[in-house]
Parts: sequence; structure tokens; C-alpha cells
Amino acid sequence: MADQTIQHQVEDNKNETEEEQDYGILLYYKYTTIPNLQNLSDFYHSNCSSLSLLGRVRLSSHGVNVTVGGKLRALKKHIEALESNSLFGGTDFKLASCREPLNDQVAKECGFTSLSIRIVKELVSLSSYPLLKSPDISNAGKHLSAADFHSVLQNAGKFQEEESFGSDKKIVLVDARNLYETRIGKFHAPNVETLDPEIRQYSDLPSWIDGNSERLRGNNILMYCTGGIRCEMASAYIRSKGAGFENVFQLFGGIQRYLEQFPDGGFFKGKNFVFDHRVSVGSLDTDTLGSCLLCSTAFDDYSARSRCSYCRMLVLICDSCREQESLYVCELCQRNSKLVASISTTEDDMSEDVLSPVALEANSNLNQIRHSFSMSSRNDQHAATSTKPMRKLRILCLHGFRQNASSFKGRTASLAKKLKNMAELIFVDAPHELPFIYQHSPPDQNCESVQSEGSLPFINCNRKFAWLVAADYNGKSDAEWKMAKVPFDTAQYQQQTEAFDESLQRLKTIFLQAGPFDGILGFSQGAAMAALVCAQQRKLKGEIDFKFAILCSGFAVNMSEYSEGSISCPSLHIFGNTEGNDRQIESCASRHLVSFFDRGCSVIIEHDLGHIIPTRSPYIDEIKDFLRQFLQFNT
Repeated sequence: MADQTIQHQVEDNKNETEEEQDYGILLYYKYTTIPNLQNLSDFYHSNCSSLSLLGRVRLSSHGVNVTVGGKLRALKKHIEALESNSLFGGTDFKLASCREPLNDQVAKECGFTSLSIRIVKELVSLSSYPLLKSPDISNAGKHLSAADFHSVLQNAGKFQEEESFGSDKKIVLVDARNLYETRIGKFHAPNVETLDPEIRQYSDLPSWIDGNSERLRGNNILMYCTGGIRCEMASAYIRSKGAGFENVFQLFGGIQRYLEQFPDGGFFKGKNFVFDHRVSVGSLDTDTLGSCLLCSTAFDDYSARSRCSYCRMLVLICDSCREQESLYVCELCQRNSKLVASISTTEDDMSEDVLSPVALEANSNLNQIRHSFSMSSRNDQHAATSTKPMRKLRILCLHGFRQNASSFKGRTASLAKKLKNMAELIFVDAPHELPFIYQHSPPDQNCESVQSEGSLPFINCNRKFAWLVAADYNGKSDAEWKMAKVPFDTAQYQQQTEAFDESLQRLKTIFLQAGPFDGILGFSQGAAMAALVCAQQRKLKGEIDFKFAILCSGFAVNMSEYSEGSISCPSLHIFGNTEGNDRQIESCASRHLVSFFDRGCSVIIEHDLGHIIPTRSPYIDEIKDFLRQFLQFNT
């Protein structure tokens, strides 16, 4: 009897020793109000450090999002400490045993070589526009357990046991993950429409939802992601759209809990991509869903961490192809011809470009470049990426009244130079050509003047354009000069209210043929035009897509139908203050324009330098700070 007792103790000690040595990964999130962020941060620093846990801890006033790795016993002690805190009641702790990181590079890239604890504004960034308000998480979709989720798919819309589930409605299954995740695994159920947004990052999902509203409206919307947290915010965003979007459900615990419930994979095919050194987790089903980007052979291993040379998204490259090539272009960049419209050929000349709309419409060279890109991206990667791979913000620049793309490019040369490492400026002419006019006044830098009464104006002047014109505008019928009927009026911009539709059509053509663009920069009348486009951003979805606007010396025109704070496009407003000596656009006019934009997503820079875009410190630093918020989504 004593021998048996001793034997049991030895086995227990052996099992305990093995458990102490076993390695694991712990994932959990919790949306709850955190009363004292600093105290919670101090707890994580102390607890995780003492337990030798490594990974990522993100804390916000709305909750926590954690992925850490370490010895299983240490992870269990971490959970015990959290469960004693009422803040974490009901938290779904996902603990899995696995091997320790075998690849140092993968461990480093996934954040498992150190402990990173950060206080952030949002646990997950749903919006591409980081200044916008997030949807109310309390309005998130209803949780379905793995078993219930499976039952819904199995019965294809005839789920009767839950009264809130509209059994008479069609089921639409939405994958809330990124394209590189869905490449290697996704749900597939007979008689259920599955929508894969094919997005590059989670922050692109709202735009996809907006563009596919009619496919979602009036249906039972089922959502899923890796562990559940992305569905919380995304489902709340869908439900915030109002009538027709009430029936939104999400897989509680995500794919991970589903595979635990259905180890054979159930309706999930392939592997579950995870954001730790495991890279992916499969089921008993060994079928390979992914394929090599270059040769299309079955392949689903991201361990090599191969990335698109342009957008840096993960791509699947098999071992054989990886030995032959080192530069790759993902399917999204191929489809959207990213960077193709940048015609520069040297690194020093990549900061700006001028596109003439007239020439653009018939620019066979641009079409040839696009065709060459699409034909060569798979078979000749080196040729397609002969210049240094860069992903800068592309900003379309709209000049002021009686200017042109070339002159505006010259006036902003200093700005382009100081932003060359983060932005590429593209300049275009407005569609309305203006007649040459002059008046009797002392000569200045503007060639549209005469030296003395009766003398002819200078003849070597470039064509001038406008985005908006006066009601009596008749266009430019010839190249002759005309004398102004009245002296130049500094308030003339208030009468230039016509021809917006033609200018809008010009921008649609530019976005189609030379896009995509990340933002729009407008100066003076160009800023007024850009503001009108911002006001119609949702209506123009799919034709004119951009993330932000920079409005310099701007003013409001044709905006009587818009109310204060009604424009939610992230915007940077740059204008002269009361003592700013801007003799063209008064500061009160620019402030009035600002009032139409949501305060939560607008930034103001006032200066005392006149009718210009300031490029000296501290103004240029503030401009860079604004742009940097969007640059992080493109690196």
C-alpha cells in the first residue's frame, strides 16, 4: 500500500514537472470600463514580468486585448489573478498548449521575444480614419456558441430554437478577417452565401460594409473572425446602420472555439491563421486551401513571412518559388495596379507628378504601363519592381482659381520636398479654362497685368483654370486678351459657384485612370472643391475613394444643405489667423468652412504667413503628424 502511495506521488510530481515545462499561448479580450488605466498597466507589468510571460497587452478605457505566451503553469496563474478581479468576470480565456517558438524571426515578428504593454485609444482599429468615433460596442451582434453557430449553418436559415433569429430570412455569412487569413481557411456551408471582403487590413472593413449594404440589408448576418474581438466592433458598426441591419450574430470565441468544438473542422475548411508564433492552427482535416502566389501549387505555410513588395501584406510563396524570386506583388496590388500611376523612374524623382486631365483621358502610355504591370507581375517580378519598393501616401492636389497644375507644383515644391519620405503629390488641371484678362495696374509677379495704359499684356503665359466659375462664365473661346470690366475683387470667390458637376466628373476620371489616392489636398478654390467632395464622400463611394483631406486657405461654397459638424471626413485645415495677412481668403471664411466638419476628426493649423501653405517648423511638423496617422495603415 505504501509502495502504491509512493508511486502515485512520483507520478504526480512527474506530471507536475512536465506541466511546468509545457509551453502555451493565452488569448483573451474583455470589453469593460476600466476606471484606472495606469493601475491596470502596472498590474500587467508586475504580473507578466514575474511569470516570464511574453507577448502583446493592449489596454484602453474600454477594455483589454491580450495575447501572451509562456509556461502553462505561469499562464494559469495569470488567469487566476485576473479571475479574482471583478473587471474580468465572464472573460473567455483561450489557453492552448503548443511548442515554444522554433523560428526566432517568426517569434520576433509576432511579438514573442518581449513583453509589450501599451495603452491605446482602441483595442482594435476598425476605421481607416483614426480620428473618427468608433461604434458603440454595446450595440454589437448577439453571440452564438460554436454549437449554435454550427446548427445555423447546418439548417441553412431554419434555426428555430432562438426566437430572435429570423428564420424566414436569408443567411449571409461574413468573414471579418483579412485576405491573407482567408486564403488558408474559411467557412463553407451548402446553401449559405459566404462573403469574403478580401481586405488588406481590418480598418478597410467599414468601407466594404458600406459598399455592400444592399447584400446585407434584411438578412440574418452571421460574422466570424479568429477569436471574436473583431466581430464585436464590426457587428456594432453594421447594426448602427439602422433598419434592415438588426439581425447580426457573431461566433462567440471565434474560429478557435469552433475548432475545439468540432475538431474535424466542421464547416470550417483549411487552417485558422493566428497572430502568434504558431502562425496557423489546423483541424483533423488536412486539406490545403491556400496556393502559392507564383506557381499556384497547393500551399498554406506563412512561416517564411514573405510579403508583397508594395503593400507589405503577407503572401504565400512556396519553397521552390522563394528560392528563385525575392520580390512579390500580392493579388490586391495586381488587381488595383498600385503605384502604377507613378511614372517617375528614379528614386530622387518620386515625390511629385503632374497629370494633365486632357492628356490623361487619351494617355496610351499610362494604359501600356498598366497592361505591362498586370502581365508581368507574376512572371517577371524583378522587372515589375525595378525601382526601390515604396508605399507612400498618394495625395491628389487641386490648385486655386486662375492657376494650373504646373504653377501649383512650383508653389508647393518646398512642401513636396519636406514630405518626400511619406507622401507623393500628384497635380492636375481643373477642367474650366479661363480667358486671359488684364487691368490697368502696376506690374507684379502675375503675368496677367500690363505695364502701362494701352500697352499689350505679356504673351508668354500658361493657360489658367478653375474648379468653380461665376454665373456669367462663357469659357475661353480664343487666345486673345480681354480687359477686366472691373478691378480685381478679393471677394470674387464668393460669386464663383457654378460648374461643380463638370469638375466632379473630371475628378472621377482622374481617380479612375490615375488612382488610387489616399488623400486630397486643395488650395484656396481647390480647397472649396475638395470640401464639396468630402461632403459627398459616402455618395461617391467606389468612384472617388480617399481617406483624408487637407484644406489650405479654404472657404465654403454651395454648402447651404450641410449642417455644422455634418462632414465626417478626417481633415486638416491650414489657414492664416486674424493677423495672418491672407489678403485673398479671410480667416473667418476658413473657420466657417471648418465648422461643417466633425470636430472629432478635424485638425486646425493657423499661421501668420499669408496666402500660402507654410512649410517651416512647427507647421510642417504638425502636417507630418496628421499624415502619419494614415501612413501607418500603408506600411
